[in-house]
Amino acid sequence: MNFLIKLLLSTISVLVASYLLPGATVDSFFSAFIVAIFLALFNATLKPILTFLTIPITVFTLGLFLLVINALMVLLADAIVDGFAVNGFWSALFFGIILAIVNSIFEAISRKDD
Repeated sequence: MNFLIKLLLSTISVLVASYLLPGATVDSFFSAFIVAIFLALFNATLKPILTFLTIPITVFTLGLFLLVINALMVLLADAIVDGFAVNGFWSALFFGIILAIVNSIFEAISRKDD
C-alpha cells in the first residue's frame, strides 16, 4: 500500500513537472502513471549500476553527474512511453530536477503526518 501511495505521488510529480516545464508534455494521468512506474524501475535497477560505473566522474563533479544520469533515465522513459515527450537533454535535466524537488516536498509532508 505504501508503494502505491508513493507511486501515485510520483505520478502527480510527473504531472507537475510537465506543467511547469514547457519542454515536457504528458498526455494523460495514465501516461504520467506509466512514466512514474518506469522511473521507479529505472531508479531501482539502472541507477545503481550507472552510479557505480561512473564513480570517478561523479566524485570529480561533486555528485552533479547524478543529474546527468537522471536526465538519461527521463530520456529513456520518453523513448519508451507513448504520451510522454521531453524535448532534448536540457528539458530532461530540468524535468528530473523539478521531479526531485516535488517528490522531496511530498516526502516531507508525508513524514510530518507520521
